[in-house]
Amino acid sequence: MRREDDDGIWARSGIRGRDGSGLGIFGPAALATLLLVAGAERANAQESPPPSENAAPSLMDRETRDVAPPGQPISAEEIGFEADKIDYDYGADVVTASGNVHVTREGSRLAADQVVWDRKAGTVIARGDVALVNEKGDKAYADEMDVTESLRDGIIDNLLIVTNDENRLAAERGERKGEIYILNHAAYTPCRVEDDNGCPKEPTWQIQADRVVLDRARELVRYDGARVKLFGLPVIPLPGLRHNIGENGGSGLLVPNINYDRRNGFEIAVPYYWRLASNRDLTITPHVYSNVIPMVEGNYRALLSTGAFQVTGYATFSSQTDIGGTTATTDEKLRGYFAASGKFQFDPLWSLSGSLRYVTDRTFLNRYDISHEDRLRSTLNLERIDTRSYLSIAGWAFQSLRTNEPTGQVPIAIPAIDYRLRMTDPLLGGTVQLQANSLSILRTTGQDTQRAFTGLTWTKNFLTGLGQEVSVTGYARGDVYHSDQNELSPTVIYRGNPGWETRGIAALALDMRWPFIGKALGGAQRIVPRVQLVLSPHLANLNVPNEDARAIDLEDSNLFALNRFPGYDRYEDSSRVTYGFDYTLNIPNFTFDATIGQSYRLDESASVLPNGTGLSDRLSDIVGREQLRFKDFVTVTHRFRLDKDNLAVRRNEIEATVGSRKTYMEVGYIRLNRNVTAGVEDLRDVEEIRLAGRIAFAKRWSVFGSTNIDLTGASDDPTSQLSGFEPVRHRLGIAYEDDCVEMGLTWRRDYQTVGDAQAGNSFQLRLVFKNLGI
Repeated sequence: MRREDDDGIWARSGIRGRDGSGLGIFGPAALATLLLVAGAERANAQESPPPSENAAPSLMDRETRDVAPPGQPISAEEIGFEADKIDYDYGADVVTASGNVHVTREGSRLAADQVVWDRKAGTVIARGDVALVNEKGDKAYADEMDVTESLRDGIIDNLLIVTNDENRLAAERGERKGEIYILNHAAYTPCRVEDDNGCPKEPTWQIQADRVVLDRARELVRYDGARVKLFGLPVIPLPGLRHNIGENGGSGLLVPNINYDRRNGFEIAVPYYWRLASNRDLTITPHVYSNVIPMVEGNYRALLSTGAFQVTGYATFSSQTDIGGTTATTDEKLRGYFAASGKFQFDPLWSLSGSLRYVTDRTFLNRYDISHEDRLRSTLNLERIDTRSYLSIAGWAFQSLRTNEPTGQVPIAIPAIDYRLRMTDPLLGGTVQLQANSLSILRTTGQDTQRAFTGLTWTKNFLTGLGQEVSVTGYARGDVYHSDQNELSPTVIYRGNPGWETRGIAALALDMRWPFIGKALGGAQRIVPRVQLVLSPHLANLNVPNEDARAIDLEDSNLFALNRFPGYDRYEDSSRVTYGFDYTLNIPNFTFDATIGQSYRLDESASVLPNGTGLSDRLSDIVGREQLRFKDFVTVTHRFRLDKDNLAVRRNEIEATVGSRKTYMEVGYIRLNRNVTAGVEDLRDVEEIRLAGRIAFAKRWSVFGSTNIDLTGASDDPTSQLSGFEPVRHRLGIAYEDDCVEMGLTWRRDYQTVGDAQAGNSFQLRLVFKNLGI
């Protein structure tokens, strides 16, 4: 076959009219096992008188009579035929099967127009629409197969292999020499070679080679003169290409990534994958840049009998600009990032999980586009879980990447212990849960805090005769705190008193829901009025430090919570009544649900809740949520908070998705206008909009984009230096995807400069050949 005929190899391979499902990478021993059924050893063969020329034996009958003794099964090394006609040349010792020939042996099947078994020469020849299926479901198609009876050698013309995972390999000629298979002028693709209408089409991509050598013993494939053709164009030469075809995979190069940005210039990353063992692997990726020194990335993974873990690291030498972006060091220094995560299940009850992360400086991750996080978290957690109890012994550490945040103020929490026990014998018909908790928070140049408490929660649920759902909850807790260097905490209301402090907490809550369900608009609606009464004495909350209950805000999710603070260090004291209702409407293809509510504090004592939270006055703000769904096409969620005095919108949050999986638009908008008390850093007002979308066209092409804009201005946050319209990041790209390839080009612009992570444009070229590890 001539080189200029490369594009016709799939048409001549015989797949059309035989198999319309398409192909992919051939399996670990696809060709070897496919050839297995073409012939057999002649052991146990016995001569018998020549058969009648016009006999039409059923499956196995003729071969049983000619080869095996009467009444005995065929040996596993012998061949059984079924055909319209079987002739036996007794003198030449040749069996010829013609017309709808089916040959079976050890679970494998061969079909052809004609099969000739020359028992003296020890050869089996199949001609005419030859199809061979092994016990694994792999298929081979050819015009002619000629193999020896011992199966050690053989030749196949115009070969096509379709594996059980729909991979395809075509060759002009295939030859086997022992465990080595040589395919001349071959092509491989995981892509379909027929369109949806069954018409021939060239695969999206394919690897073509002058010669392919398959070493079955080593499960290795080697290509001579290999090249990748994409959309019919030879785009990537691959000299010396080889890869493993075993079920366990093998080492080799992976698909490269190509990028460009203003900071580092052009980048090419070529990963190399090492298979160290069946349960361990290592990937090394050199990142080569046009403007800076290269960087190396490594990823190690392991699967053990008790769990799994992975370790990732980056390292390079480069100069660093300080976080303010004004001073650059002239000497290059070692910079990098380390991350590890894993989980181990020691027995059905005990497990250990963790995540460790560290970076050498605050701008490295952003500079090399690894991550845009502003804080790294490391944790280690030992857990025991059974049907009645839960135990967690954990440690937490944080690394701040934020501008102007002192490192010494970043906390380390070790240990954090939490134990819970659900009692088997209920009290007064309810359920009881005991909890014990302790926490130690350390800072190098900040406030240190230790805390321990024990608590008891009793709950009873019942249904009245009028259909009201009633829940009664009793809560009691005793706390012990110790803290020092309290004056180093920047927020006064979070400090508490230094030294030892104790606190007792008690609360009793009655919660009632009254569901009403009925027909509406061809569907069903559900209206659920709800009221909650909470009785709790006044507490000296400010006497103890606040480490875990800072960012409080009245929302629909915590409206009916027993304690609307997010942690344990603050407890919402005083008595209150909370009221509201839930509404749900379900009609065909349409769902709408909403909730709204408000609370009122029964006593006039001052609240520990700061202004701007919606809970600082006796009457709270009004909060709610609405969600609308139409099939899987439209989802809109709106959360709001209205000022109790003038109904001004203090919180306005919208999340909307419209479209299908291929074509859609996403909108996210939030504005917090809460008039927050000055000096509370966790409760700042913001305004932000996020837009993203994708439009599919021409069946497999799509364009996509996203933007993030900070709309916060001085009117929202007096401390803000932003203009009120500050772009953060834009992204725009085009992509193509079909059954065997993904590719895309993405442009991104960052508008913020942080140290040596400069603002500017970047481009990424992505090309993924599915089902190919090279």
